[in-house]
This record gives sequence, C-alpha cells and structure tokens, in this order.
Amino acid sequence: MKLGVFTVLFGEKTFEEMLDRVVQSGLQAVEIGTGSYPGNNHCPTDLLLEDENERKAYLQKISDRGLIISAFSCHGNPISPDGKLAQKSDEDLRKAIQLAALCNVPVVNCFSGTAGDHENAKYPNWPVVAWPTEFGDVLKWQWEEKLIPYWKEIGALAESKNVKIALELHGGFLVHTPYTLLKLREATCKAIGANLDPSHLWWQGIDPVAAIKILGKEGAIHHFHAKDTYIDQDNVNMYGLTDMQTYDNLSTRAWTFRSVGCGHGLSVWSDMMSALRLYGYDHVVSIEHEDPLMSIEEGFERAVTNLKAVMLNEAASQMWWA
Repeated sequence: MKLGVFTVLFGEKTFEEMLDRVVQSGLQAVEIGTGSYPGNNHCPTDLLLEDENERKAYLQKISDRGLIISAFSCHGNPISPDGKLAQKSDEDLRKAIQLAALCNVPVVNCFSGTAGDHENAKYPNWPVVAWPTEFGDVLKWQWEEKLIPYWKEIGALAESKNVKIALELHGGFLVHTPYTLLKLREATCKAIGANLDPSHLWWQGIDPVAAIKILGKEGAIHHFHAKDTYIDQDNVNMYGLTDMQTYDNLSTRAWTFRSVGCGHGLSVWSDMMSALRLYGYDHVVSIEHEDPLMSIEEGFERAVTNLKAVMLNEAASQMWWA
C-alpha cells in the first residue's frame, strides 16, 4: 500500500506547490478533486479533457516527483431532486470518468446521492427507520426508480473505460453502510465499490475492521480514506448519533472528525491496515483532514506521522519460523 492525501486541504496552494508539499512529507500519492463538492482547484478538468499536450504536461509534473494519482474525486448528488445540482453532479462525474480513463487513474471517488421522496420533491429525503411504514415505501421508490437505474448506467460507462467507481459510505446518502454498498453493487456491476472512510462508519456504530472484512471478501474496496472520529458519549446521551448540530459546536456535538490517531488509538489503525492487507487491498491510504481542533498543517502532519507508524509497506516475508 502507498500513503497519499486528498489534496483539497491544500486548495490555497498552486498545483506545483501542492505537489511539492506532498513530496516534502514523504507521501507517494495524491487524490485530486475534479469538481462538485471538492472543487477542482488542482485539476483544470475541461482543459485536460480537450488538450492532450496539456494532459501530458500535467501528468509529467506528478510523475517527475515520484507520485501517482490514487483517484479523481467529484463527490456530489447526481440523483438529487434539485435538477441543477443533479445535472452538475452527473456532468462532473462523467467528465471525471473520462479523464481517469485518459490518465490511467484507476478510481473515481464520489457519493451515491440521495433522491427526494417522490417525483416532484424539492429536497432529498434520507429514510433511516422502518416505521412508520411510509419511510420504507420512500426508500423502496428511491432505490428502484432513482438509485439503481442511475448507477447501472454509470457503472456500465465506468466498466467500458476500465475505471472503478468508489462510493464513499457517508451518512445522508443512500449508500452509507457495507450492506447498502453490496446491495447496489449486486444490482449494478462490480465496477461499483467503496471508498471506505472509517470516520463515517464509527458514528454509525460500525466497526471499520469488520467493514473491511465484509467488503474485502467481495473485492469491493476500491479506495480508502484515512480520517478519524471522536465519539463523546456524554453528548451522545443528549443528542444521539444522528446529531444535527453544526460541526463548529465542538463542546456539545456527539461526534467530531479528528486527525488520524486523535479519535481512536494507533492499535485500532494498525488493525485496519492489517485487515486491508489480509483482504487484498493494495492501493492507497489517502489522508483526509477535517479536524476542527487543528490547523491544516498540524492535522496533516499528525496523520502522516501516525499512519507511517502503522502502514505495511513491504511485502510479507515467508513464514521462516514455521
């Protein structure tokens, strides 16, 4: 496995400055935003799609520094009832798949999206309980009429370009657990897999090591985000895990994103790295920094230091002792 970073945290730097900063920290990979929520500060997507010479020069700057691109990322909501948002998310995703194919980037990261509760809805609806039964009716409609048809089409496009789609298991979207990922994968194709981010699993009560085992057995982990979560049990007792307080209410929130090692100890992160290797994941561990208690630099460097301590970099040796 290689260690990389989702470069949106260096959005204020130029493309070359960002790459130099990544090299300075001893990383081997970059995950680059191409549009939608992450933006495209480090990727002039349209220009790279249109101009082969620009594309070659762009990739040369990366390879000259000994780096690879782990994924292009364009997280949006392509099945949103907001037609403009859905259209923009869809356009960004299709461009990212096309660009990934041209640049030999193996993965495009994104969200599954969330539909409304009927054809003329104005806002997304995320059902999370089975009763009253109307919620189940909404969920069934969303999957059958919106989610599966959309991702069948996108999955087929990705397969035709030899690109994998990695859906981030993020609360608020229809694919947010190992079960929902595997359900959609079964209904579509194997190009659809997970961008497994343990930070979103912890606050749902899911053990990331167990999730790695579940998805790894199916070959369904296409990418991995390294971000931690701190669960404040006292605040959970007040607000529950579906806490709707804004992220800046740090003293009262039930959970808060943290840099790697600041929510769960390194033994937990070591277990995750071991499980990834055991179940066949051999791509990139990509740092995502969203720690509200730390500066960008401190949070990033903390993650780099802690992950370097637990990463498995060399191939396993033969069992010389047995």
